[in-house]
Amino acid sequence: MTTVDVGIPVLRTGRSSMEGRPDVSDLVDRFGRTARDLRVSLTEKCSLRCRYCMPEEGLPPIAPENLLTAAEIVRLVEISVHHLGVREVRFTGGEPLMRRDLEEIIAGCAERAHGVPLSMTTNAVGLEHRAAALARAGLTRINVSLDSVHRAHFAALTRRDRLPSVLAGIRVAQHAGLAPLKVNAVLMRETLPGAVDLLQWCLDQGCALRFIEQMPLDADRQWARENMVDAAELLAVLGTRFDLKEIGREEPSAPAEEWLVDGGPATVGIIASVTRSFCEDCDRTRLTAEGTVRSCLFSDHEVDLRGALRSGADDEELAQLWRGAMWNKWAGHGVDAAGFVPPERSMGAIGG
Repeated sequence: MTTVDVGIPVLRTGRSSMEGRPDVSDLVDRFGRTARDLRVSLTEKCSLRCRYCMPEEGLPPIAPENLLTAAEIVRLVEISVHHLGVREVRFTGGEPLMRRDLEEIIAGCAERAHGVPLSMTTNAVGLEHRAAALARAGLTRINVSLDSVHRAHFAALTRRDRLPSVLAGIRVAQHAGLAPLKVNAVLMRETLPGAVDLLQWCLDQGCALRFIEQMPLDADRQWARENMVDAAELLAVLGTRFDLKEIGREEPSAPAEEWLVDGGPATVGIIASVTRSFCEDCDRTRLTAEGTVRSCLFSDHEVDLRGALRSGADDEELAQLWRGAMWNKWAGHGVDAAGFVPPERSMGAIGG
């Protein structure tokens, strides 16, 4: 076993047991799941400091030599698609827009993994200046993290007064064809009264809104189950203005349960990661900014691909390491269970 300095904790990594694994190329695990959705974190840096994610001073910086290069990211994405059956790739952070070579990464992946949807989760700060170039490079759509359309609430939650830039980024992204544009909002006690206004704004702007229960992935370690706003409480608040009819998930692996709003066709989604866990249908695999495979947001077990890649491993050797990491994936995170222990890494250091 070796240790890797990832900026937040020191995590143990190594080869995973392949005992009992069927001889298939896909990213299967012991519980019958197959990972088809790849999340690639590009950086720990972010232009905001959201209280449920980042400490006020930001995350400790990752040494440049420990970050995957653009070429390395493209190669691993290509392996995931052509060797491991990945069907969708989403780039995350930190904040992906903090990478100056983001367009290069997108263009390389679009060329080497042709036909696979490439999306990005972003806070949209500064997106108005890059949306057109990202679309030309091959980005297909974006998810924007936006918890409030009230400027004071936004500034208090993110510790930055950047709401006008976010809204400008959304408008330019829509004009550039990065659609369907989805808005992700984390449920927080202080922004719950504004949830109805956020939903109305999204309906007016043609954005699909999904609320997310706050998870114990904050760097400040302030999360407490008894203080969390859950899906039931949110639905009660939304129901004071809108008529909601539950329609369920679009597909089993989709994390959001959907409700028709005022008879449709618009919907609102709720990702109830804590109170309505969807672990049994999870189809995700994650690549950290340092090049380790993380099979679950809440598991600190990571398998190092960067070291093998830089030591000359061929594509099939890298694919086999990845298969081992996913074969040993947990059955579920157990966030709502007594005795749950949160992971060492925060959301900003893992990638969403």
